[in-house]
Amino acid sequence: MKITFKLYAMLADHLPDEARKTNSLEIEVPSGRTVAEVIDAFNLPPKLVHLVLVNGNFVPPPERAGRALAEGDILAIWPPIAGG
Repeated sequence: MKITFKLYAMLADHLPDEARKTNSLEIEVPSGRTVAEVIDAFNLPPKLVHLVLVNGNFVPPPERAGRALAEGDILAIWPPIAGG
């Protein structure tokens, strides 16, 4: 099944070069793949995986291992961002 995978800020470095301009990549994943499995497949540093959204809905850390993705889902991830 196909999903859209989006990484922002420094996490975009984990995307292929051609996807870094849009921070977005359409990927094929097996049916039933979880949020945590996609994160692991891209070797994202756990301390940088802060805000995780599926179709605009927040997925808290305890739910990521059990939250299965579906065809057409958009998985977006942001690192912690500080500002002032």
